[in-house]
Amino acid sequence: MAGRYHKISDLPPSLAIFPLTGVLLLPRAQLPLNVFEPRYLALVDAALSGNRLIGLIQPNGHDEKAIRPNLADVGCAGRITSYRETDDARYLITLTGICRFRVAEEISVTTPYRQVGADYAPFAADLADGTDRNLPRERLMAALNEYLARRDLKADWRGVLDAPAETLVNALSMLCPFEPAEKQALLEAPGWHERVDTLLALLEMTAAARGSSTVN
Repeated sequence: MAGRYHKISDLPPSLAIFPLTGVLLLPRAQLPLNVFEPRYLALVDAALSGNRLIGLIQPNGHDEKAIRPNLADVGCAGRITSYRETDDARYLITLTGICRFRVAEEISVTTPYRQVGADYAPFAADLADGTDRNLPRERLMAALNEYLARRDLKADWRGVLDAPAETLVNALSMLCPFEPAEKQALLEAPGWHERVDTLLALLEMTAAARGSSTVN
């Protein structure tokens, strides 16, 4: 999907945003969303009639419950690649991550949803092909095993083991129940190696905490 966006100038200078706490979208990953609030139904309508792009971003952790919370500094632009309307007037959409952006400014608008000026320049590498990623897979699998055991969670191990490196790291980053600040750290990791290191650190911290509590 990023292939249709070859350079950051192919992306719009402003984005309608969908603020969601604890939800992460990464380039080339897919995120299903159930949209039901009127303002975000309007956002989807506008996106579908335009460039199909939406900016997914977390509210600032300190005031996420506010009516109009401050926003995190960095979000990810996603393109609506699947869309279905339900009988009860909800939209079921899938966003495919295109490129991260830094919020340059919030734009004064009359739309029910918020819009921001988006600076993609720090993340231009997101538009590059994501293949041929090096990954310490055995270490990651060991850390994931400990993480899941700590939380009594299950995983499709065959699917995990067979997944391409970027698909695996994106899926774990997006699906593991990390705290919002930890999700944001994964999003803001400058590049591939930094994201892998951050993911490993988050998984292994849980294993370390488990070992400490066992000793005590």
